This record gives sequence, structure tokens and C-alpha cells, in this order.
Amino acid sequence: MASKEELFEKLKDGVINFKDDQVKEASQTAVDEGYPALEMIMDGLAAGMEVVGDLYEKQEYFVPEVLMCADALYGGLDILRPHVPKKEGGAIAQVVIGSIQGDVHDIGKNLVKMMFDVAGWEVYDLGRDVPLENFVKEQLRTDAEVVAMSAMMTTTMLGMRKVIKMIKEKNPNVAIMLGGAPVTQDVATLFGADGYAESAGNAVQEGIKMISRLKEYEKAKGE
Repeated sequence: MASKEELFEKLKDGVINFKDDQVKEASQTAVDEGYPALEMIMDGLAAGMEVVGDLYEKQEYFVPEVLMCADALYGGLDILRPHVPKKEGGAIAQVVIGSIQGDVHDIGKNLVKMMFDVAGWEVYDLGRDVPLENFVKEQLRTDAEVVAMSAMMTTTMLGMRKVIKMIKEKNPNVAIMLGGAPVTQDVATLFGADGYAESAGNAVQEGIKMISRLKEYEKAKGE
């Protein structure tokens, strides 16, 4: 019987080195041997994709490699996801995600989308170069708890501030997360965002933290 750690390693390595068959085999073994599917996804597949994101940022990997890694990841997800226990009432939470108007970079945004996807969130992906008001419209349409925006250029980053203002005026109870190369924690705070995702891997944790902060705030307000 394979140990949990061996399977994590096989999944992670398979994603990083786009070994589709290895990923599928390890995923099937995990299912057959009764290991928790969500752990395999987060500590195996997602951990591998996190490394891929770093390699891409260091320009050791480029778009074709990242896409092959994603193929391997989804090969594993197809096997593991049906075995993740469903949360009461479906998805854990909902997130609207997109790259801000004027910004056609979406590889980082796609990694973050994949992480939310993997963690069982309902993801509404607006794509790239998204007109500012579309973030607001989609949030109102879906009533998503989190809006995640990405920018890769300082010039486009300024649009985030406008979106935050528009969303908060319509619905102050939405958690807004920013990410992307020029964005820092200071920028996120200055723009009035609720959270900042330093990397694709911590975006989901940050999203969960923001929602629990909002719930506490709501509770305090209602008392």
C-alpha cells in the first residue's frame, strides 16, 4: 500500500513535470486505498501547481509548459473530485474573478481560478481585459461572497480602486481580493480591498479568511 506522502509526491511531481499518466495512476491509487480526496488535491495537485506558478514567474516555464501542467492537474482532478465530500448546500463559496480592463495577462489569474476550482468554490471567470463595471454586474448577478481582481501593470492597477468603490457602494458585504505583480499588501489596503493574494496558493486561504472576517463583522453589527 502506498503511503499518503508517497502519493502527494507522485501527484506533485506529475503536475510539475507534466506526467499525465503518473498523475492519473496516483489519483486512482489514492481513491482505491481510501485516502481523503481533498487532501490529495490540495497537498498533491495544488502543491505541484504552486511550484509551476513560481517557475513561470522566474521565467523557467512559459505558457506552453504551464498548459501541459494544467492538463496533468485536471487529469488527476477528474478522478479525485467526485470523491470529495459535498459541503451542505453545494459549493463552499462563490468567487467572481478576472483581469482588470486594459490587462490581457491572465496566466496568474488562471492559476488562482484553478486553486479556487480545486478547493470546491463556484468560480465565475470573467476572463481578461474586463470592463470595470462588469465586476460589479457579475457580483450583483451571482451574489458571490468574494471578488478577485488581478493586474499585471501599474497603469491598469488603478482601475481596481474604482471597482472597489463601485462594488462597496452597491454591496458593502462583499470581500474583495487583489493580486498580480505590481500589487502589494500596502496597495490593497490603500485601495480599500479586504485581502491580498501574494500567490495562487494562498488565494484560497485568503478568501476563506476574508469571508469569516465579514461574517464576524456582520454579527457584531447585528448585536
